[in-house]
Amino acid sequence: MTPPLRTLSDWSPEAVVFDCDGTLMDTERHWQDARNRAFREFGLLPPPGFADRAKGVHYVDCGRLMAEETNKPELAADLTTALLAHFMTLVAEDPLTMPGAGEMVRLLSGRLPLAVASNCPLEVVEESLGRAALRHHFRHVVVPTRPPDDRGTALGTDGERGPAVRPKPWPDVYTTAARLCGVRPETALAVEDSLTGIESAWHAGLRVLGVGPLPDQANTGHADAWVTALDDPELLRWARDWRRPLSPDVDRDQGHHGPH
Repeated sequence: MTPPLRTLSDWSPEAVVFDCDGTLMDTERHWQDARNRAFREFGLLPPPGFADRAKGVHYVDCGRLMAEETNKPELAADLTTALLAHFMTLVAEDPLTMPGAGEMVRLLSGRLPLAVASNCPLEVVEESLGRAALRHHFRHVVVPTRPPDDRGTALGTDGERGPAVRPKPWPDVYTTAARLCGVRPETALAVEDSLTGIESAWHAGLRVLGVGPLPDQANTGHADAWVTALDDPELLRWARDWRRPLSPDVDRDQGHHGPH
């Protein structure tokens, strides 16, 4: 059963954290095209149903999955490199926002902290949002960092060493985004289009708004509510009527921040 949007109507989040691919930016189709191009580059055929299994998966894990499901484990690194290269080309040629994404972001911008939590490389997120003229609305962009070293730390996007941020479905990107926004996870709202991302946000403790076609017409995972698109009239009305002022002690810096 689809969770109704009214389950969020009587609640005001203290921050909103958006996924990027398939939620803000219409790039999921680029990932699909990039996967197909990478498969063809190595003379491989996509396994049946692979697109569904790959949705929302970090590109390194996706490259590994591509190799495993075609019985070519030795090609994992090459497929990963090809996948990212094809995707970067496609997204640079055709950066489009999802329906309602721009309006939703602009309605909430400046009224509460906004952040992005993505499995994509930082340069992809930054360029996509920049080309769509949305980047300046987000205080923070959180992406997975390098794999942890033997001390469990990694270099963050600001160049400082700190706890490694693991990709979705681990909760790290959402936990980090809430912390950087200065709020407790349970007071923040995640906006996600994939079950992988929904699982990540739910484990981090955020409430979750699912967006897009239902994954299998029945299973919405741990989403608290679901809309077919961000231009849903009821959702935009909720955003338009949201009037909670920012606390004066919330950081108002609009510059770039990565995980610390």
